Amino acid sequence: MKKRVVFIADSLDNAYKFQQVLAAFDVEIAAGSTIQIKKLLAPSASCDLIIFESRGSAGAYLEEIESASDDRACPLLVIVDEGGIERLRPMTSAPCDFVVHGASQTECSARVGRLLRDDAAASSSDTITIDAMTINLATYQVTVADEPIDLTYLEYALLAFLARHPGRTFSRDALLQHVWGFDYYGGSRTVDVHVRRIRAKLGPELAQRLETVRGVGYLWNA
Repeated sequence: MKKRVVFIADSLDNAYKFQQVLAAFDVEIAAGSTIQIKKLLAPSASCDLIIFESRGSAGAYLEEIESASDDRACPLLVIVDEGGIERLRPMTSAPCDFVVHGASQTECSARVGRLLRDDAAASSSDTITIDAMTINLATYQVTVADEPIDLTYLEYALLAFLARHPGRTFSRDALLQHVWGFDYYGGSRTVDVHVRRIRAKLGPELAQRLETVRGVGYLWNA
């Protein structure tokens, strides 16, 4: 049975791009604008992936879309302008990801494919446990001493990436490519800002594991 992808966007450029992207996958597509959200995400409608363009006035619907994704445990891909990235939060019961408006078709395809694969493997609930911290790779949640840590999506993605590659140093540019996306053109110092925020939220003991390698970048010391 084909998976069903719900695509919601108000701009024709993204509608055209993702029509081409999704044509490469064996999926059923239900597409429409924000005025059709209730119909596209009706309780009786099945859904294996939601793609939502959260730009301009459509951003007012982001919380509703996130709730629909969480309630259904359905992966979510959000299309945002660069300034909207920080408003994203990891879902509690489904994988989520984003692409910046204008991202290449290659990047969009890679992220769609990963989320469709994550949906198939979501029941595995893989976790990484380090001291008192647990990173749940299936639900995108982080806890320390069984208390949830309020991370933004990018903070979570950066922490999880480094923790999955312990003892390996990554440059800031490499982290931008792996975490922010192939076509991210922001300054590499944004990595430093996110590392500081992660350290503050993890607490002093765990923060020591996220090491700065002078002149190179960062590593997670296992």
